[in-house]
Amino acid sequence: MNTTASSRWLGPAQLTALGFLALILTGAALLSLPFASADGTATPPMDALFTATSATTLTGLVTVDTGSHWSLAGQVIVIALIQVGGLGIMSITSLTGMLLTGRVKLRARYSTAAEGRPILEGGVRRTLVATLLLTLAFEALVAVILAVRFATTYDMAPLRAAWEGVFHAISAFNNAGFGLRSDSLISYNTDGWILLPLAGALMIGGLGYPVLSELVRRGRERVRGRMKGTPVSSRRLSITTRMTLKGTTFLVVSAMLLIALLEWRGFLAGMPLRTKWLNAFFSGVTPRTAGFNSIDYADAHPITLMATDIYMFIGGGSAGTAGGIKVTTAMVLLAAMAAEFRGRSATTVGHRTVPKSVVRQAMTVAAAGIGAVTAGVATLRICDPQFTADQVNFEVISAFATTGLSTGITADLSTPSQLALCLLMYLGRVGPFTLVAALALRNVSRRFDYPTERPFIG
Repeated sequence: MNTTASSRWLGPAQLTALGFLALILTGAALLSLPFASADGTATPPMDALFTATSATTLTGLVTVDTGSHWSLAGQVIVIALIQVGGLGIMSITSLTGMLLTGRVKLRARYSTAAEGRPILEGGVRRTLVATLLLTLAFEALVAVILAVRFATTYDMAPLRAAWEGVFHAISAFNNAGFGLRSDSLISYNTDGWILLPLAGALMIGGLGYPVLSELVRRGRERVRGRMKGTPVSSRRLSITTRMTLKGTTFLVVSAMLLIALLEWRGFLAGMPLRTKWLNAFFSGVTPRTAGFNSIDYADAHPITLMATDIYMFIGGGSAGTAGGIKVTTAMVLLAAMAAEFRGRSATTVGHRTVPKSVVRQAMTVAAAGIGAVTAGVATLRICDPQFTADQVNFEVISAFATTGLSTGITADLSTPSQLALCLLMYLGRVGPFTLVAALALRNVSRRFDYPTERPFIG
């Protein structure tokens, strides 16, 4: 094995894993102190650890109410963990992706692939700055809209409205799902000025930095081209961006229609037509790793919970704040299945051939996710047998996919089950990235191949 190559992938992977762990432990220590709670008493270590893990991993599951249990200082700690966790995962994964690309291009004598993008001098610095600016810009826009709405419609004091706007905007863009109301957003489920900006922040943040930066760059090029009267570049978007946009659109629209179909006479019953579609749309957005909810999932139909499990497990875009196995992973797997059904040896997406190594990586990530969820479900079923299979499955997948949706059983789980959820949240945030980094940067060469023999399948 090439030791140098091994250390190269271990560096960023270990940095990510240890960085998140250090952030979680620091946050838990701060949240356990008396000044962080509203009543001035020390918070139990398990609640502090669970909250810190959930915030850092951008999940949203809670064992104590964020708005009433934590003091202003405690809420600041929570939102700081969310912001640092969001910026950290976006920056580290994007930069590592650049390093991976750079390594491949170096070996290919810098020949640019059809989907490649050259990394200019100072590109790392530009990436970090662009990540920060994009994040703060979108968060500020949503915060202003929410703050004005809170102040003018809900008679909040200006400072309170501003804080609620900032808190919910940061939580939404980072796909964390933490709110300052005990019922999340159910109190606002008739207000499009609250739900729609949050849904927009959730979707934009969930696209991932590579997709978002490419769209912003392409838009800027078009504006400059039209202003100067020069031809606008007609090159296609990268395969990652195309797959993410198409996959996201399909998932959101299909989830919205499915929820409307299943819950029209369920938790949507009694709402005006406009409000029904508003909540169906919002409920179609949130399963893609955002824990806000405008309806009570404890009242949801079992089929709704099962469908939401699938959407949560898939998640959002790569190298961003979303969780799950990622949209591109799911689409590569579907493309590989389609190629097999058609009798084709190559997996293609959008008139591009996907390398076999990428297909194997997608299969490994999905299989590892299924394994983690299975172990989590078994743990909760053993430790808390009083809850139904639907409730346990929903909770476990929500934790692994760092979604944060719940049927309301989180606080009632036993300590071993809550620890299991903490581990799942950590693995769900760090695991897919470190696994792909390890697989992509391995450099194991073998001087021989074993004889080929085909086993029976199926």
